Amino acid sequence: MEQRGKRVHADGALGNAQAGQRRLGIDTLQALTMANSRKNAAKQTLSYRHGDKRKNNPHVGMVDTASDGVEGHTTWAYDPHIDPTLNFDTARAGTEKLIDDALASGDAAVMRDALEQLKRLHAPYLNWTGKAERTSFEVDTVSLHVHERIDPATILAAVQKRMKGAKGQRRGASGKGKAEKLSTRHSSLATEFQPDLFAAPFENLPLREAIDFYKHERDWANRLIAGDSLLVMNSLLHKESMAGQVQMIYIDPPYGIKYGSNFQPFTHKRDVKDRSDTDLTQEPEMIKAFRDTWELGIHSYLSYLRDRLLLARELLSESGSVFVQIGDENLHHAKEILDEVFGTSNFVSVITFKKTAGQTSRFLPGTSDFVIWYAQSIEHLKYKSVFRERALGEEGSGHYTSAVLPNGDRRRLSADELSGKKPLPEDSRACCFQLATSQREGRPSGEGSAMYFPVRLNGEEFFPTANRGWTTTAVGMDRLVCAGRIVKQGSNAAYLRYLDDFPVIPITNVWTDTQSGSGMDKVYVVQTNQKIIERCLLMTTDPGDLVLDPTCGSGTTAFVAEKWGRRWITTDTSRVAVTLAKQRLMTASYDYYDLKYPHEGLKGGFVYKTVPHITLKSIANNPEIDEIHERMQPAIERALEELNRTLTPQSSVENGREDKPPQSPLSGGGAQTAPLSGGGAQTAPLSGGGA
Repeated sequence: MEQRGKRVHADGALGNAQAGQRRLGIDTLQALTMANSRKNAAKQTLSYRHGDKRKNNPHVGMVDTASDGVEGHTTWAYDPHIDPTLNFDTARAGTEKLIDDALASGDAAVMRDALEQLKRLHAPYLNWTGKAERTSFEVDTVSLHVHERIDPATILAAVQKRMKGAKGQRRGASGKGKAEKLSTRHSSLATEFQPDLFAAPFENLPLREAIDFYKHERDWANRLIAGDSLLVMNSLLHKESMAGQVQMIYIDPPYGIKYGSNFQPFTHKRDVKDRSDTDLTQEPEMIKAFRDTWELGIHSYLSYLRDRLLLARELLSESGSVFVQIGDENLHHAKEILDEVFGTSNFVSVITFKKTAGQTSRFLPGTSDFVIWYAQSIEHLKYKSVFRERALGEEGSGHYTSAVLPNGDRRRLSADELSGKKPLPEDSRACCFQLATSQREGRPSGEGSAMYFPVRLNGEEFFPTANRGWTTTAVGMDRLVCAGRIVKQGSNAAYLRYLDDFPVIPITNVWTDTQSGSGMDKVYVVQTNQKIIERCLLMTTDPGDLVLDPTCGSGTTAFVAEKWGRRWITTDTSRVAVTLAKQRLMTASYDYYDLKYPHEGLKGGFVYKTVPHITLKSIANNPEIDEIHERMQPAIERALEELNRTLTPQSSVENGREDKPPQSPLSGGGAQTAPLSGGGAQTAPLSGGGA
């Protein structure tokens, strides 16, 4: 099945889309239904397409042995550098010969090469039944036939046309004769006839090219394929020449050889128990596939993984990534196979994600599964950090234990505020205090050193402690004081940092917000939370990149790729899985996104939300603070003088003397008006309140 991405949205607040802009995050032919805020307003359908091309694989109705040719075989060899033999004597003889030849040469370079080869020969590797005997395997090179093409834009246009035609017929039939009614009926039948509801007529190739399979290019279409993943990947490589074109591959293989990891026999039943005949699939070909695939138990399972990973490696681009989702039962085996196929140097990470809040177990309950991440080439890996919002009571906010109130006062947060149960007062900002000094080990410290100088704050002078120096220069510290970022903490000067200086935190390799029920409507027995695949996709791909999932299941990878504007191909052997994925993709609605460069299409990327990243260094190196301070300081000083005169006791003046006015909290440290890094001006009083 070829699918064109769709968007149906009825939120009037979004307004109308401009030509050339994309308000969703999906790929291929994007069909949107956009409604304005007025009730019963006409809906507008727009289409977006990828500019990429692909080979014209055959439509099922056009195929015969003459047009498609005879199916061949492709032989795939395993890595010859890994010793497949189990015969110790043979291995020992080879080792002895290698040593003898190296010694006889008397050449240091030859000896070094021999030692490296010995090290490689003795490196541990995973072995299993059949591995030593199978140095290669054959895969049929088959064609992928198009059974169905789904283009939501065409479907919506056809339905709207038919609805308009029906309304016109009802109006035209009123008060007319029988002959006219018959004529209208015949006309209606003629207009209702459509050879292919799901086709996009503007994309059809001429017949002479359409039957010349895999020889011509056509516009890109995402694909949901019913078939064995090994056959599909081999066909993509040899029939469509897609080697090195896939940016990300997400594989969610069976966690083991139990029923529950392999089948869901019915679309309406997700409960699948091992060794239960009632839960065994009713599809004969699936029973045969289960028996044939796992004939040797765990040994067959390891061969299954290695064969598919070998083809996945050929499909990946140089900057591509492969993710393998696995449980703790075979985590170690899967990683050893990935080491063998991709190389230990291309290992990136093992991601641990929470799958459930808790479950019954005889021993320690398992609540997590794993995603193993490898790169095609670690030096060329495409990677972008992914962040999540920082909030009180969540990870990364534990040291923000104080708050700055709107009047400038500071206080400790209560237990409920720290846990996030109680919000902060309006316009308050959570904050923490960190050292404004750094260690000077191996560098000059104390009096006379570059980072030892007084910092004036509210009439007091502060110096770094022994063996430490200020984090920035004297000019930088002055700017921090002017920005209200240096405060007295105990007997020292500290840097004031706000929670919203950088309101996000990078995601690590432990994901605790992915358990079942966290925004997940599960329809398949082994359905993956879309948040997991979404993060993998956002870390390693850009809009327009191609994503492959040879283990479709409920179609989560395709759904996520469609949502974020990536091209996708997915496949599964189970008709239940294909049916569920097809229904999910056709009925889903997706978010709207603006294109950053509309004239470049999806590959130009989206308009992303940006957040501030304010650091001590960015404030200290911001010269705008000096300009704003010079411009605003005179007015502030005049206002302070006027305020101090007003506060001077009248009796002191009457007695012929004027007491020294009390020092303003703002005097001595300069005006507290300065822009933060890259932002607008911020006015912040020092400790003790406002003037």
